[in-house]
Amino acid sequence: MMTNDLHSFIQFLSVERGLSRNTLESYERDLQQFVDYIQLQGITTWKDSGKTHIIGYLSQLKLLGRASATLSRNMVSIRAFYQYLVKERLMDLDPSIYVEAPKLEKKLPKVLSIGEVEKLLDAPQSELVSGARDKAMLELLYATGIRVSELISLNVADVNLQMGFIRCIGKADKERNIPLSSIAIRCLTTYIHNDRKKLLKKVADEEALFFGHLGTRMTRQGFWKILKSYASRMNITNDITPHALRHSFAAHLIENGADLRSVQEMLGHSDISSTQMYVQVTKLKMKDVYNRAHPRANL
Repeated sequence: MMTNDLHSFIQFLSVERGLSRNTLESYERDLQQFVDYIQLQGITTWKDSGKTHIIGYLSQLKLLGRASATLSRNMVSIRAFYQYLVKERLMDLDPSIYVEAPKLEKKLPKVLSIGEVEKLLDAPQSELVSGARDKAMLELLYATGIRVSELISLNVADVNLQMGFIRCIGKADKERNIPLSSIAIRCLTTYIHNDRKKLLKKVADEEALFFGHLGTRMTRQGFWKILKSYASRMNITNDITPHALRHSFAAHLIENGADLRSVQEMLGHSDISSTQMYVQVTKLKMKDVYNRAHPRANL
């Protein structure tokens, strides 16, 4: 019966969430191992499982030498499954809310505030050809969370303005399709139809979506100079990195309730632990807001 509930959950993720085959297999593999563990503890129904079983399972993984990333991925799967069980009224309470996610030994990324992102996106002068290009690049990065290397590798054929998607080839040549925001579509439409051809020169790669000042495909260094220039112009003091908008894209999605696995797919992460770090970013932000706003936080 417990395994049947697991299969129903995987079906739910496939039909309702439309998750990829790889992501579904990851969920199923993690959760089947958890089912096997708690059944060895004599548990036959989900209502009899609880916080101690989750902690025990994670402790066993740790004793087996599993990496913190693996523990974090398993915790994500378990938490999502229990939320599903509560939603389907197969459990009254989600015990995973009482279990802290395993700590990841990774440096947290620098994330811009929403206000800083808006200032950065509004910085380019769209009436200029280069400004229209820069506006399109920045809006595209924040709309999709793609890597800078993926941005400069894009060709015009990778952009489907009618459907509102881009086709991106990421690490290990993995392909993913990512939705575009309305404003990104508008900026890309203007750039592609009006401004791009003005930057194109005979020596250029005519398939390239974005060109530098020499009329050749935009480089990572070229984009980095553009980004730093706008950040300086808008007095954004937060540490700016080439991936600032990618990190902000992920953190802001999660902060507003986005499903972690969906964010993982959009970012092109092969391991959920890479996406998990953005949850920590939002928690730190919440703690900072509390410490600054609550009258008794620092007594």
